[in-house]
Amino acid sequence: MTATLEICVDTLDGLDAAIKGGADRIELCAALDVGGLSPAPSLLYAAQSAPIPVYCMIRPRAGSFIYTARELDFMCAEITLVRELGFAGVVLGCGDESGLDIAGLSRLCAAADGLGRTLHRVVDLLPDRRDVPRQAASLGFERILTSGGQPHAQQGMADIAAMVRAAPQGVSIMPGSGVSAQNAAGILRDTGAREIHASARGQDARHNGTRLTSLGFCAARTKYTDPSRVAGLKAALGASAQNSG
Repeated sequence: MTATLEICVDTLDGLDAAIKGGADRIELCAALDVGGLSPAPSLLYAAQSAPIPVYCMIRPRAGSFIYTARELDFMCAEITLVRELGFAGVVLGCGDESGLDIAGLSRLCAAADGLGRTLHRVVDLLPDRRDVPRQAASLGFERILTSGGQPHAQQGMADIAAMVRAAPQGVSIMPGSGVSAQNAAGILRDTGAREIHASARGQDARHNGTRLTSLGFCAARTKYTDPSRVAGLKAALGASAQNSG
């Protein structure tokens, strides 16, 4: 069976590129350069017509994953909007190096009742992830996105494999970060995971040296979702499934 390919995007062009390239599911965000934030309403409305499942990031700001009661209020409101717009699920997380914030997660998961739920890479801050699959299952998460506590998933494969082995029925472990067509099959083979997450982005030099960058309206080095990279990932997963069949 071919593994599921999830592509994270933060623009309308990126959404279109992921679909064109053959993604199986979308993680919809803003600001991927800081790990993804809650998408703007304009992108939410555009993604309503996507022909594949869309999971929306619920993260109000960059930085830590410890949220105030007021921030949790607004995150719950975002979840309500995601439900009203008919999306398949949400991506969220609370915690820090000392552990998951179970109280905060419980509140967000209650708001997300009936929606699919992915626990995001907040888990990579933890010094020990062995109990995370059990905690995630008790909160109703269906998957955990992780790089195994390392900058790139390929560096954390032993940890990811241990999470796969520990995951209860119904909880999928999804490697992500630094995933490409060149390493995706190996990551899946060596971890036992059945889903994989990638941005499939390339460097976009269109605005380098323009007034947009000089006036601070655009970063000097920007990235875009490349449909050919998405297609390359999809092809690599298909070839891996055939070789293991």
